[in-house]
Parts: sequence; structure tokens; C-alpha cells
Amino acid sequence: MDQLSAIALLDEPARRRLYDWVVDQGRPVGREEAAAAVGVTRALAAFHLDRLADAGLLASDYRRLNDRRGPGAGRPARVYWRPETEFSVSLPERRYGLAAHVLADALERQGGGTAVDAARQAGRELGQQLGEAARRASPRRKSRERLRTALEDGGYEPTPADDGQVIRLRNCPFHSLVDEHRPLVCGMNLAVAEGLVDGLGEDNLIPVLDSQPGYCCVAFKPR
Repeated sequence: MDQLSAIALLDEPARRRLYDWVVDQGRPVGREEAAAAVGVTRALAAFHLDRLADAGLLASDYRRLNDRRGPGAGRPARVYWRPETEFSVSLPERRYGLAAHVLADALERQGGGTAVDAARQAGRELGQQLGEAARRASPRRKSRERLRTALEDGGYEPTPADDGQVIRLRNCPFHSLVDEHRPLVCGMNLAVAEGLVDGLGEDNLIPVLDSQPGYCCVAFKPR
């Protein structure tokens, strides 16, 4: 019920815009910056951000937003960012995460490469399907724009990095499995990414394993 109540907070339009904007930044942000970005007053932004933080949808802390120190530097400001906490509500209750752990255990216990190769092949086929669907839906858009759409549809939350030359992924849809099954999950993510590139016909970017703090293990880099 706590998770259901938390998710229900996002039904308010201004609060949802603030939440989405904070998530998109991928870093801690202050109230004034968030208010200016979504076009609301600082007081209203503070009210909504605090509600989201109290519910656990955002994490928060106090820190200085400039390099000034000592007398006259002012008090630390409250900042917000998305936490690692996952929210999931299903009625009636389902345990898909538990099923994923069981299946991952079964694959790894098979030994050898056959089972893991099968998982990666399935991931590659999923990526191809996402890529082909994005290409059919927007045939006139640039390939990088179609790639972004396909990644968003897959739940990866793409974001530009390194002056826009690289695409990194703020979210791993299989995050709950990573700690216990990292090689399997990262290999499957790479296979999905390779399938996406094939399905889109993207020639300029190549997916590689490049783990960075706060990002999925896969990045798209210039070929």
C-alpha cells in the first residue's frame, strides 16, 4: 500500500513534470533550478519535491550548490535525485522478479555456454524487434533519433554523454538481477543493444560494454 500511495503522487501534473525532470538530469538538483526548468514557483517546487522525497520516489540531502565556503557562503540547499529504490505495483500480486531470479539461476547451473548463448540470442532478437518497430514507426527520422526511441521503449533511459558523441543508459531494466547474475545480465544487455543496432540499420554507433557508476553496463560509441 505504501508503494501504491507513492506512485499515486505522480498523478498530479506539476509533480510529475518535476519528477521526470529530476530523473532526466541524472544528478542532484536544487529547488530553484527545478522550479525554473518546469515553470513553477520555487515554493510550489519545494512542496512537490518534498512530497516525492517523503514517499521515497526521490532521495534528498543538503549540500552547497556553489564553491563558496566560510562566512557568507549561505546555508546548504536541499537537493534531490532518483534513488535506487524500485517501485512496482500489480493487482493481483505477481512475483516476476522472483521468476527472473529462478530462471537466471537455472541458466547458470546448466554450465557451459549453451544456456547463456541461448539467453543472449533471445536478447538479440528482442533488440531487433524493438529496432525494427522504431524504424517502421518513424522511417524519416534520423537513425540516432530512432535509436533513442527504441531504447526508451525498452526501458533503458538513454542520455547523451561525452559532448553528445556517446549514448549512455541511465537505467537497466534488469537491475534487480545484476548483483547476483552480472555476467549473464550484462551479456544479455549487450545482445539487446546489438540487436537494436541491427534492427535499426544503424551504422555509425556500436554498442560496447563500458560500466560506469550510475549507468547501465552498455554504451553506444562512434564506430
